[in-house]
Amino acid sequence: MTTKWQTNLREDNLPLIEALSLRVPAAPDAFLRQLCKKQRVTINDRIAEADGVVLAGEMITVKTSQRWQECLEQSRIQPDQVLYEDVQCIVVNKPAGLAIHRAHGHDDNLLWRVQDFLRLRKETFQVAPIQRLDIGTSGAALFGKGHASIGQLGKMIMAGEATKRYLALVGGRVTAPGELNSAVSAKGSVKEALTRFRPVAEVGDYTLLELELVTGRRHQIRYQLATAGWPILGDTRYRGKSINGMDRPFLHCHLLSFPQPETGQTITIRCPLPEDLLIQLKALGFTPEAYLPEATGNPGIFD
Repeated sequence: MTTKWQTNLREDNLPLIEALSLRVPAAPDAFLRQLCKKQRVTINDRIAEADGVVLAGEMITVKTSQRWQECLEQSRIQPDQVLYEDVQCIVVNKPAGLAIHRAHGHDDNLLWRVQDFLRLRKETFQVAPIQRLDIGTSGAALFGKGHASIGQLGKMIMAGEATKRYLALVGGRVTAPGELNSAVSAKGSVKEALTRFRPVAEVGDYTLLELELVTGRRHQIRYQLATAGWPILGDTRYRGKSINGMDRPFLHCHLLSFPQPETGQTITIRCPLPEDLLIQLKALGFTPEAYLPEATGNPGIFD
């Protein structure tokens, strides 16, 4: 078995040993050097030297061992969960069933996991989530690092400078792109909400949609799709049908794009569909490999 991930800007031009330590901070340097010496680490399928330089966008693969697995278990964030990172922010692949921050009945949360991960690196600056994902929703989650970056990224989100796209499998046939523009309850009041959508594929009475969240109201996509007569499969709160034992909404943030706080460069991250959602698509007769880059199972790709 292997552990595989794609390097990013945080690791660009670092020695391999440092890049490995950033992803698996519980692993001692001596152990990482031993892995390289035993030729258990490759970069783009080439045997890698511990002191060789890593470039952003390269693929690192480590052949697993019992000790490597123990090091992975000590980290709350796995190497391939880090979809993007630089000195101002980090984007993590959130699994379904995990809250972004502390919630009633959900003491474990992604924020705490990210904090623990950074503490293992001895990085103790403030970290905070910039956008919200529901507990049952998976996908790309953006965190700011440091007070200034958190504030700047938050302002960018509020100003509509970020793009957030989701994949949802819904009941019903949707044959043309359009917009959902309706009022949604938000923090005790009712506010207008806008979601753009386009059909990606259709099988029988099910449609795979890509949706762009223009506003960011709580449960916006789930509520608006249900109101339109296209409830998300597995979303029993909003009348979604549960099929094949699915116990969470088929909703995944598969693309996140935002300006890098320091340079203004647009960063675009693609987050692969998790295995449980791919299984559901294939069981219903969809062929996701034909139209979803993330269906290949590759780690997130940043542009």
